[in-house]
Amino acid sequence: MSRPDKEKRTWSETFAAWLHPRVVAMLFLGFSAGIPFSLIFFTLSIWLSEAGVNRGTVTFFSWASLGYSFKFIWAPLVDRMPLPLLTAYFGRRRSWLLASQVFIIAAIIWMALVNPVGGGKSLTCMAMAAVLLGFASATQDIVVDAYRIECVDTSLQALLSSVYIAGYRIGMLVAGAGALFLASFFGTSKSAYQYSAWCSTYLLMAVAMAAGVITTLLIREPERNSRPGDGVYSTWQYVRFLGLFLLVVTLFATTFFFSAAQAATVKDTIAREMSINMNVVSFGIETCRLVIALLVAGLGIRLALFAGLVDRQMVFDTYVDPVRDFFSRYGVRTAILLLTLIGFYKLSDIVLGVVSNIFYLDMGFSKNVIAGVTKVYGVGMTIFGGFLGGMLTLRYGVYAILFLGAFLSSVSNLLFMLLAGSGADISMLTMVIAVDNLSAGLAATAFVAFLSSLTNISFTAVQYALFSSMMTLFPKLIGGYSGEIVTAWGYESFFLLTAVMGIPVLILVWMAKDVVEIK
Repeated sequence: MSRPDKEKRTWSETFAAWLHPRVVAMLFLGFSAGIPFSLIFFTLSIWLSEAGVNRGTVTFFSWASLGYSFKFIWAPLVDRMPLPLLTAYFGRRRSWLLASQVFIIAAIIWMALVNPVGGGKSLTCMAMAAVLLGFASATQDIVVDAYRIECVDTSLQALLSSVYIAGYRIGMLVAGAGALFLASFFGTSKSAYQYSAWCSTYLLMAVAMAAGVITTLLIREPERNSRPGDGVYSTWQYVRFLGLFLLVVTLFATTFFFSAAQAATVKDTIAREMSINMNVVSFGIETCRLVIALLVAGLGIRLALFAGLVDRQMVFDTYVDPVRDFFSRYGVRTAILLLTLIGFYKLSDIVLGVVSNIFYLDMGFSKNVIAGVTKVYGVGMTIFGGFLGGMLTLRYGVYAILFLGAFLSSVSNLLFMLLAGSGADISMLTMVIAVDNLSAGLAATAFVAFLSSLTNISFTAVQYALFSSMMTLFPKLIGGYSGEIVTAWGYESFFLLTAVMGIPVLILVWMAKDVVEIK
C-alpha cells in the first residue's frame, strides 16, 4: 500500500529524535526481548551438549521456541483482553508487558534450578521451563510490537524499529556470548561440566531482565486507536474467550504429546520391517502428529461455538476478519503463494542455525571462541548487513534484495562444508561467519520490508503476528530433526542439504514479483 511522503527534518531535529523518551525506552524493551530468545535458541543447546545430552535430544529442544511461531493464536487475546487489577493500574499494554516479563524471569530461574544431567524427569522439567520461557517471551514480543505502533506517530516508526532491533541484538549478545563467557568464567567446559556454573549464569540472565521490567514501570501507556469490538464485550465474554483459548491449547498439547508413544511404535515397526530412509519417515510421522493435533483443536473450537460457550461474533472479529481481509485483497491463489514464500524464506538459515552451536563444539572450538566469533563479531556483521540491505533496498527495490538475500543465504551455507573439512580453523570460522551473517542481515531487512508491505493497517497486530509466526514455524519444525540428519548423513551432507533448501525460495520470490507489486 502507498505511504504518504515524510516531512523532511533538519539534521538537528534528526539527532534530537534519538533522545526521544519512547525511542530510548524501545532500546531497553528490545534488549529484554532479545535475552529469552537467545537463551532458548543458542545458549541452552551449549548447556545441554556440555551436560552430555545426545545431539538429537538437544535439537528437539529448539521446539521450545515454537511459541514464537504460534503467537498469532493468542495475539488477539493479548490485544483485547484486560488483566484483572493490573490493567486498571498500568493500562492494557503495560500490564501485559509486566506480566510477560515476570513469567520470563520465573522461567529462567526455573531452568537455572534444573540440572539436565539427571535425564528423565530432569529433562522433562527443563523442557517445561523452556516452553514457558518461549510462550512468555513470544507474548512480550506481541505487546512490544503493538506498543511500538501505538506510542508514536508514523514519522518516528522507522526510528523506533531500528532502535528496537539494535536493542534486540544487544540482548541476544548478552544472553549468547555473555552467557558463554560467564559459564566459562564460573568453571564449566565440555570436558569438565559444572552445573553450578550454568545455574549461576542463568540466574544472572534473570537479573538482566530487570532492565525490561524497570522500563515498563517508567514508560507511559500509549493512546490506543479504536478498533472494531473495543468496548463492546463484557468481562464475562472475555473470560469465556480465555476459556476457549485454554481449551484449544489443552486439546492441542494433549493430542500431540500423548500421541508420542504411538508414533514411536510406528517408527519402530517401520524400521524393523522396511529398508527406507528413517529420517524422511520420522519427519512424515511427526508432521502427521502436528496436523492431527491441529485438527483436534479446530474441532474443539467448532464444538465450543456450536454449544454457545463463547460469543461467535467475538471469535469472528478476532480471528476470521484479519485472515479474510488478506485473502480478499490478494485472492486465494496469490495469498497462498505469498504465505508459502513467508513460511519458507528463512528455512535454510534456521535449519542450519539449530545445529550450528553443536557443530562448533564438535569441531573443537572453545566456548570463548564461539562467543567471540559467532556472537560478538557475528552480530556486528549482521548489523552491517542490515544497513547495507536497507540502502540496497532503497536503491534497487524490495524484490531484488529479497532475491539476493535468499541466494546469498543459500550459498553461504556451502561455506560451512569447507569449515567442516578444515577442523578448528579460527580464520576459516571468521570468514564463514562474516559471509553468513552479512547475508542474513541483508536478507532480513528486505524481508521485513516485504512483510510490512503485505499488512493492512486496520489489522496490523494480528496480521503481522501471523506473518512472523509463519516465518519460523516450518523451519523450526524441520530444524528439530537436524540433529538426527547430521547423525545419519554427517555435517557436510547436511550443509549441502540446507543450501539446496534455498532453491525453491528463489523460485517463489520470482513468482511473487510477477503477481504482487510492492510500492
